[in-house]
Amino acid sequence: MRGMRMRGGDDGHGRREAALELGALGNLMPYLWPRGEREMRLRVVIAMSFLIAGKIIGVYVPYLYKMVIDAVSPHAGPLTVIPIGLIVAYGLANIGSLAFNELRDAVFAKVAQRAIRRVGLAVFAHLHRLSLRFHLDRRTGGLSRSIERGTRGIDTLLRFMLFNILPTLAEIALVTVVLWGLLDAAFALVTLGTVVIYIAYTIIVTAWRLQFRKVMNEQDSKANTKAIDSLLNFETVKYFGNERHEVARYDEGLAAYEKAAVRSLTSLSLLNIGQSAIISLGTTVVMLMAARGIAGGTLTSGDMVMVVGYLMQLYRPLGFFGFVYREIKQALVDIDDMFELLDQKQEVQDVASAPALAVTGGSIAFEGVEFGYDARRPILKGVSFTVPAGGSVAIVGPTGAGKSTISRLLFRFYDVTGGRITVDGQDIRGISQESLRGSLGIVPQDTVLFNDTVYYNIAYGRPSATRAEVEAAARLAHIHDFVMSLPDGYETMVGERGLKLSGGEKQRVAIARTILKDPPIILFDEATSALDTHTEKQIQTNLREVSRGRTTLMIAHRLSTVVEADQIIVLEGGVIVERGTHGELLDLGAKYAELWQRQLEAGEGEQQAAE
Repeated sequence: MRGMRMRGGDDGHGRREAALELGALGNLMPYLWPRGEREMRLRVVIAMSFLIAGKIIGVYVPYLYKMVIDAVSPHAGPLTVIPIGLIVAYGLANIGSLAFNELRDAVFAKVAQRAIRRVGLAVFAHLHRLSLRFHLDRRTGGLSRSIERGTRGIDTLLRFMLFNILPTLAEIALVTVVLWGLLDAAFALVTLGTVVIYIAYTIIVTAWRLQFRKVMNEQDSKANTKAIDSLLNFETVKYFGNERHEVARYDEGLAAYEKAAVRSLTSLSLLNIGQSAIISLGTTVVMLMAARGIAGGTLTSGDMVMVVGYLMQLYRPLGFFGFVYREIKQALVDIDDMFELLDQKQEVQDVASAPALAVTGGSIAFEGVEFGYDARRPILKGVSFTVPAGGSVAIVGPTGAGKSTISRLLFRFYDVTGGRITVDGQDIRGISQESLRGSLGIVPQDTVLFNDTVYYNIAYGRPSATRAEVEAAARLAHIHDFVMSLPDGYETMVGERGLKLSGGEKQRVAIARTILKDPPIILFDEATSALDTHTEKQIQTNLREVSRGRTTLMIAHRLSTVVEADQIIVLEGGVIVERGTHGELLDLGAKYAELWQRQLEAGEGEQQAAE
C-alpha cells in the first residue's frame, strides 16, 4: 500500500491526499489485524461487536424516551406498570449503550497499544538498518519528532476514526431510517440534510485550516532541531560566546510557529460559529415541523422529544467533528511521514539468505577498491592491500587522502563501487552485516559515549557480559582504578556524549568495551590523534596489549603511533603511493620520510624515534 503515495504538482491534489490517507490506513492494517495472532484478531472482532451493540441500543434511547413521554402525557391515563417498565428500559438502554462503549475501549486497548509499539519498533529498527549516508543527511531531532508524532497519530486515528467517525456515520444512517419509518420522509431528510451540511462545512473549513497546522508542525520540527543541535554543542556555543546568536536562531523558529498558531486559532472561531449556526438552524426547522404536527394532531409530544433527542444525540459527536477531522487528517499525515521512513531504501543490504562470516584467521584484503560518496568525486581509486591474519597494517597520509573511508567500507557502512573487500577470502557483500560487524572491533578517534553509566558504556561491547567480565575488561584497559576512585564508581553517569570524561578516559572506555567484545579483527581509527603526547603514550601501551594476537588495521595521522606495524601504507589522493616497514620507508626517502621529518620538526614522535 505504500506504493499508493503520489507526489507531483498542484493538479490532482485531492487525489494525492486521498491516496496518502488510504496508504497510511493500508500501512497500519497489518498491525491492527496481525497475521498469526488469534488473540489480537479476536479482540478486534469483540470490540467491533460491542461497538455495533452500543450503537443499536443507543438508537433506541430517544424512541424509549418518546414512549415514556407519551405514556405520562395528561391524556394517557393514570400511571401504570407500562410507563414504569418503559422508564426502567430507558435507563437500562442508557447504561447498556455506555457499558458497551467502555467494554469496546477496554477490549481494543491492547490491540491499539500493541500496534503503536510494533510500528514504533519497526521504524526504529529500520532507521538502524539504513546507511550512514542517510543519517548524515538527516537531523536526529527531526527523526525523533517524526516517530513521536507518528506513534501518537496512530493512537489518535484509532480513537477518533474507528470509535468516533465511523460509528457516528453508521448512527446517522440508522437514525435516518428510524425517523423515516416512525414519522415521515420530511423529518428524515431535514435531519440528514442538516448533518450533511454540517459535515461538509466542517470538512471544507478544516481542510483550509490544515495549512496552518502543517506550517506549525514544520516550524516546530525546525525549532526543536535547532534547540537540540545547540544544546549538544553547548561547549562550542560557550567557546565563541554565541548564546545570543543561538537564542535568536531558536526564536526565529518559535516566531514562525507563533504566526501559524495564531492563524490556526483565529480561524477556529469561524469554524465554531458556522457549526453552531447549522446546528441551531436544523434544530429549529425540526421543532417547527414537529410543533405543526402536534397542533394538527398527527404527532405527539413524545414524537417531538424523540426527534430533538435524535438530533442532540447526533450533534453531540458532531460537535467535535471539526476537531476530530483535523486530528485525523493530521494523524494520517504524521503516520504517512513515519511510514515514509520505512520506505527509505537500504543502501547497504544483505543478499538473500546471506551466510555468517566464517573467521578462520581474520585476514583482510582490499582488492582494487574504488569508492566515492559522490559519483562525481572519487575518493578511493583502485586501492589494494592485505592485512595477514594476526598481522598489523597501518594506513597513513594527509587529511582527505581517504583513510577514514577505508574503515567505513570495512564495516560496510557503504558498499564499494569497484573491486571488493574480503575477510578470510569471503567478499563482505556476500555475508551478513551482523556477523561482519560482530567480528570487528574499533577504537575510534572521537569516542562518543551514551548518556548513561560507565558500566553501561563498557558493557555495550557485549551487553550479555557479567559484571566480573566488565570489570576485567576495564582492568585490561587500565581504567578500573580510575572508575573505582569516582564517588559512584561504575554507576557514574558520563553525561551527553561522554562529556564528563576526559579524552583519555573516553578512549580507555572505548578500549575496554572492545576488549569485552573480543573481536578477532581490530581497527584503530586515529585512536590517539586527539590526545596529548603523555596520554597518547599511555594509550599506545593499552592498544598494543589489545591488538596482540589479533588482525590489526591502524589508520593514523601521527606517524609515531605506527612505527611498529608490520607494514605501513601511504595513501594520497585515493591511491597508494608507498608501502613498506617504517625503516624501509625512511630509507626510501620519499613521501613517508617527508611526513616523518615534518612531524619530527613539529615535535611529534621525537620520543618514539629515540626508542
